[in-house]
Amino acid sequence: MSKKVDIKNLDFNDIGNWPRNAKIVFCSLIAVVIMFVLWMLLISGKREELAGLESRETELRAEFTKEQERAVNLEPLKQQLAQMEQVLQQMLRQLPSKTEMPDLIIDISQTALSSGLANELFEPEQEQIKEFYAEKPIKLRMVGSYHQFGAFVSGVASLPRVVILTMHDINLKPKDKTGGNIRAGALELSGTVKTYRYLDEAEVAEQQKAEAGKEAKK
Repeated sequence: MSKKVDIKNLDFNDIGNWPRNAKIVFCSLIAVVIMFVLWMLLISGKREELAGLESRETELRAEFTKEQERAVNLEPLKQQLAQMEQVLQQMLRQLPSKTEMPDLIIDISQTALSSGLANELFEPEQEQIKEFYAEKPIKLRMVGSYHQFGAFVSGVASLPRVVILTMHDINLKPKDKTGGNIRAGALELSGTVKTYRYLDEAEVAEQQKAEAGKEAKK
């Protein structure tokens, strides 16, 4: 029969003379401690790595699902884009052409005069070519009443061709009465307006060629 070991009587400075059973128990405890430390160092680290990989897997799955949805919707989006381009071309074709632009500028000026406005300045500037349209800035200074400016805007809107006017650096103020027959309450509107026309096929091809040249230089 094995003898019971009294831990209180064991000398930890003289382990070699311990009873056999005490040595076995002590070595078993040391082995358990070593295994626990190894588990903490190796297994625990692997668990953190596994958690990171699982999180990355979740992100990749979500990204894959998102890209898959885009791929499924790609063809309908292409069709929508083609339809939008057709609508854009139709809208552009409603703008004045290159040959109609001079007459349009005259029509705008005449509309201002017929509305009762005084054209103190009406100066078309150099045309600026954009990607698929051209804009024509016009410096102007007009004098009249609120009602006359309203009639001018209404008259431009009723022109046979679609006319787009955008205003830039506009200043509206009471007209200085010094000099000339200026009615009381008259207003002076000054600044720049821009009107637009569509580019013909030759101009579009030339513009695309110029844009391609710019991209090649980058």
